[in-house]
Amino acid sequence: MAPSPVSLAGVAGSDHGEAARVSLFGRIFLLNALVLVAAAALLVFGPATVSTPALLREVLVLAAGLVVMLIANAVLIRVGLAPLGRLTRAMTTIDLLKPGPRLAARGHGEIAELITTFNSMIDRLEAERGYSAARALSAQEAERRRVAQELHDEVGQSLTAVLLGLKRVADQSPQDMREELHQVQEITRGTLDEIRRIARRLRPGVLEELGLVSALKALTAETGLTVRQSFDKNLPELDAETELVVYRVAQEGLTNTARHAQADEVELTLRGRPSEVELRLRDNGRGIRDNGEGAGIRGMRERALLVGAELTVGPATPRGTEITLVVKAKERE
Repeated sequence: MAPSPVSLAGVAGSDHGEAARVSLFGRIFLLNALVLVAAAALLVFGPATVSTPALLREVLVLAAGLVVMLIANAVLIRVGLAPLGRLTRAMTTIDLLKPGPRLAARGHGEIAELITTFNSMIDRLEAERGYSAARALSAQEAERRRVAQELHDEVGQSLTAVLLGLKRVADQSPQDMREELHQVQEITRGTLDEIRRIARRLRPGVLEELGLVSALKALTAETGLTVRQSFDKNLPELDAETELVVYRVAQEGLTNTARHAQADEVELTLRGRPSEVELRLRDNGRGIRDNGEGAGIRGMRERALLVGAELTVGPATPRGTEITLVVKAKERE
């Protein structure tokens, strides 16, 4: 039976790794051999001699030569393996949600090849993650639209029919029962308003019908926070997917502020540049501190990567948190 491609790839990778290890071992061996040959040459052709029994001066000369040999050996190995140290630091600090410059493929032989292979692997992982995130978020948005539509068309209409029925019953009921029926009406009306609000958050119809600025204004009205708004006029045109990313980032930022930041004031700005649009959200809350980035911020980063946007999350001055999203404008035809 022929071996599977996976097993062949594993064998090939194992052979390649073994070759790299042998070659690296050979390089270290040659460095050590060079130092030992130099030491032997000094002993043979140099002024150092050893008597029997050894004199104190001769022992001191040999000890000094040994120290010099060890230092030279350590320096040569350190220089030869320095690229591996840079690669190790890059491996421990890299984040696929924060693309950055790749590690320069400096070094000799297999070390440079290893760094190049690592960079290619990171490129492939980022591309695959972006593709997977795009599919997941697309499915999520489709599910949001479906749920919002069902809430609006089915649950909303059912509650509206219940309200009309309660009104008819209240009009025909004795006076002592009308007060209770009116209370039930108010509870039902509040529930209907809450369902409509949830449906709007799931599917921002204002964004599709009236545009990004109107959608952001409607969004800030639902936060319960004091929001200072500043929107530039004549913003560069954005495509529908980019507008949705800007809206979702603002929505997630405002939600996090309302739930976790303990803030009472938020500043929301939308600035236009020649070929970019910048969204900035700043609050006066307690800040991120040492809690790290949660699922909300990582979700914002994934959305930003979908449209090639730049997202920055950090402390604000003098206190609070600042979120900045810079997206590219739609290219003019």
